[in-house]
Amino acid sequence: MTLNYQSPEFSPKKLARIGGIIYLIIIISGAFGEMMVRSKLVVFGDPQATALNIMASPLLWRAGILGDLLMQLCDVPLIVIFYVLLKPVNRNLALMNLLFNLIQTAVLVANKLNLILPMFLLENSDYLKTFDASQLQTLSYLFIRLHNYGFGVGLLFFAFVCLVEGHLIATSGFFPALLGRLLQLAGVCYLVNSVLLIIHPEWSDLLILLPCFVAELALGLWMLIKGVDEPQWKRIAGN
Repeated sequence: MTLNYQSPEFSPKKLARIGGIIYLIIIISGAFGEMMVRSKLVVFGDPQATALNIMASPLLWRAGILGDLLMQLCDVPLIVIFYVLLKPVNRNLALMNLLFNLIQTAVLVANKLNLILPMFLLENSDYLKTFDASQLQTLSYLFIRLHNYGFGVGLLFFAFVCLVEGHLIATSGFFPALLGRLLQLAGVCYLVNSVLLIIHPEWSDLLILLPCFVAELALGLWMLIKGVDEPQWKRIAGN
């Protein structure tokens, strides 16, 4: 089915506002998993304390995983929305952006298994009695650390999403160019952080990701409140 951009029933502004709602859900879900769950339960460098925290708050740990999965579920409709909105600017770049985004989402979904595994290792089942408690705690911590790296690998692809999407937004004419440039800055920050995580982990820092939060929050709020310049979007789509 071909989308009729000139149809009076189709409103890119409404579509952008739906995207804004979804984007904010993604931001809130991601912040919950990182700031309200893992930052409270995971003790850096201490497998025993981390394991005890997870065992004391299993529902919170599971809620963090569900929050992350909600984030990835919301990624799919948002990817489609951005493709529809940005396709009139440059179809090929919009398609490449979509593919980078899909890979990022697939990597992050698969990466959740690294957070599910500690729940099995710490559940005190009979089949785990061949391992002692310290071994199980160390294995659990190892999978949590692996999750951090898996997250960095996913963000490596998302860095290119931000770079391409930022360019399309900045040159679109129906979004403020500043939003696109901020998103490109976020892409550079994601790229630097992911590369450092792999080649020099001690240099990676959450402060590097602060511009990413600002850029994505600004874009999500703009889409929710203002949407897009609908007449300009329809002029470009009609060409």
